[in-house]
Amino acid sequence: MKAEFKLFVVIGTFFTVVGVIYGTVTHWNEPVGPFGLLLCAGLSALIGFYLWETGRKLDPRPEDDPSAPISAAEGEYGFFSPHSWWPLPLAASAAVVFLGLAVGWWLFIIGMCFATLAVIGWTYEYFRGEHAV
Repeated sequence: MKAEFKLFVVIGTFFTVVGVIYGTVTHWNEPVGPFGLLLCAGLSALIGFYLWETGRKLDPRPEDDPSAPISAAEGEYGFFSPHSWWPLPLAASAAVVFLGLAVGWWLFIIGMCFATLAVIGWTYEYFRGEHAV
């Protein structure tokens, strides 16, 4: 958890510095900007503290050891279909859905219908046809 902890410490420090600079430049007359930036710093500090505290309780991971071999993190990553065409219609229907948010609800509804069909097809592609399990 060292890498994640360090990342959130850097993010929190950045937001603190930028919030103080922004407040100083505006003479603290505009309270929303510095408050928002300092709030982001506080939230990243909360996440960083959680990761630091959790990292102390757990054994070191292979990602935390720079000299660890690649095989140390070896394991089952899941099954990914090498021949599936279903992500293509799902991406196209997602594009139609987001276009429907800009154009009109009728296009959004059509895109959601296509997206539903694409998700169902992708989910059940190994239950029917040539590659059925």
